[in-house]
Amino acid sequence: MSPASDTAEHSDRSEGLFGTTQWSLILAAGGEDSPQAREAIEKLCRTYWYPVYAFVRKHGHGPDNAQDVTQEFFARVLQKGFLGEARPERGRFRWFLLSALRHFLANEWDKARAQKRGGGMRFLSLDQAAAEQRYAGELSDEETPERAYERSWSLTVIEQARRRLREEYQGMGNSARFELLHRLLPGEDDDLTQAELARQLGMPEGSVRSELCRFRQRFAELLRVEIAHTVADPADIDDEIQHLMEVVSSRG
Repeated sequence: MSPASDTAEHSDRSEGLFGTTQWSLILAAGGEDSPQAREAIEKLCRTYWYPVYAFVRKHGHGPDNAQDVTQEFFARVLQKGFLGEARPERGRFRWFLLSALRHFLANEWDKARAQKRGGGMRFLSLDQAAAEQRYAGELSDEETPERAYERSWSLTVIEQARRRLREEYQGMGNSARFELLHRLLPGEDDDLTQAELARQLGMPEGSVRSELCRFRQRFAELLRVEIAHTVADPADIDDEIQHLMEVVSSRG
């Protein structure tokens, strides 16, 4: 199967994901602890735990305490009945999670710590060493907790789309090609030129331009799919993409 036909096939499947997605499924559950809604919220929490961790760190918590706060917060999110607070007007998971986190830090964390809720259980697998390395590399000292959250969220969305694209290329036996092509995605700080890419791939430069166009198009499709999981209405996807690009292109 050619890369072009494979991309078209994947594109058809991607469009089918814009119906009932993870966040719209959670909202539709209306707070009921249905297996489908619980699976959806757990998946979203596993994917987007790091922006919460970054927000907590920017709030002045050290690494160890930030991990405890993050774990306890998600323990609350995963509790039966918590999803009843997910109102339709909070149509984007990004907004809902940040609102819930602010409330937790202002009103619940000290109480939870005093009561030793959770009993030391870990509800998510958090790689603290990797989180701290990412925290040091992604965020400036001047960024507010809210800005840190938004930047970390945006970069997480991009990384999810990149990961899925990498898996597709691996499935086609083209891992080495992916490692070169992704360096020319928007937002990548890389000095690789198309001429050098053509040389390394052993392809004419015109063919490389076509390949890179297909690669970027597929990345854009996967980015839309990833964002679709976090909004209640597909009409919000373009606004979320614009917000994401504004956040990652800004400094500080």
